[in-house]
Amino acid sequence: MQRVLIILGVVLLAVGLAWPWLQKIGLFRLPGDIIIERENFRFYFPITSMIILSLVFSLLLWLFRR
Repeated sequence: MQRVLIILGVVLLAVGLAWPWLQKIGLFRLPGDIIIERENFRFYFPITSMIILSLVFSLLLWLFRR
């Protein structure tokens, strides 16, 4: 469990540091992500992006457990 938490912390740190570059590649602006913009209101629900991140995270966990 300690190893998983340390790896998760390192991954979160890396994503946080790489965030400006991740926004430029359009990861969270994929088709299927819901964006509602109105006057003084913005709602964003990244369905497709979260599915992709979940699949990548699941694959990484599966690889680490082998």
